[in-house]
Amino acid sequence: MQSMLRTLATVDIGSNTAHMLIARTDGKKLSRSVNRSEWLALGQVVQEEGRLPEASIRTILSTIGRFRAAAAEAKAEAFYVFATEAMRAADNHEAVMRLLEKELGAAVDLVTPRREAEYGLRGALLDTQAGGPILYLELGGGSLQVANAEEAAITQEVSLPLGTGRLIAATGLASPCGPELFDRVDRQIQERLLGLGSIVRAPRAIASGGVARGVWRALHPDGGRYLAIEELDYIVWATRRLTASQIVRRFHVKEKRAATLLPGALVYRSLLLALGLGGMTVSEYGVREGALLELAAGRLQPCLL
Repeated sequence: MQSMLRTLATVDIGSNTAHMLIARTDGKKLSRSVNRSEWLALGQVVQEEGRLPEASIRTILSTIGRFRAAAAEAKAEAFYVFATEAMRAADNHEAVMRLLEKELGAAVDLVTPRREAEYGLRGALLDTQAGGPILYLELGGGSLQVANAEEAAITQEVSLPLGTGRLIAATGLASPCGPELFDRVDRQIQERLLGLGSIVRAPRAIASGGVARGVWRALHPDGGRYLAIEELDYIVWATRRLTASQIVRRFHVKEKRAATLLPGALVYRSLLLALGLGGMTVSEYGVREGALLELAAGRLQPCLL
């Protein structure tokens, strides 16, 4: 008997974007009908200010309000909202979460790094194969998740305070990037990667998230999903010499995403070198898809529509 398809919605309040996914799912696979994001740069804001300022809070509320209206219009059966590193790191996150709960009529889920990695891996495996031990990687605006996984289950995970927004705010990283600034950024990345600690090396890596997909799309209009370390070298070489507007034209990316190409390629390049890998496979899916499948399984508490 064919499983019944359900329309569900998830919203990820991330460190770079707030992103809504509305999809039809049978609990195992899904078909995206709405995949919308709004740039918030919360990771950079929290790095600079230590908290979420009033302007950012208002933007979060209005964005989720629009997303909820879109989910209701799409006749979604459930609407699940979760937040990640930028919210976790903000000094005033408890007050912000209470305000969001009041507005939505249900608690927003402030997920742990481990849970975030579990969502991400489940989503990434929609278009990649586990097939033995792997490393799951996701770089966002505020943090880097690195996890060992075997047979679709995470066995070990570490979350590092290393994100594109954090790097930009902490170092003043911009393009073009001169030698002195470049060395300062590279030193900070190397220092943060010392936190990998006892992560077990694996023969291959799967990456998801907007930063990885941004680099992938800039390099692979052909759709090939394997990113070699030499390709990351090229992105680093090119973007550190170009202005922001030149990066937009050269790589056909949006202006906001253009700012993440250099720090994103730098972090992933350094990470792959530290892990002894020559490249990584980039998934089109990630935390939102994984969360939506968990919602379909009845393991998450949705908000009211």
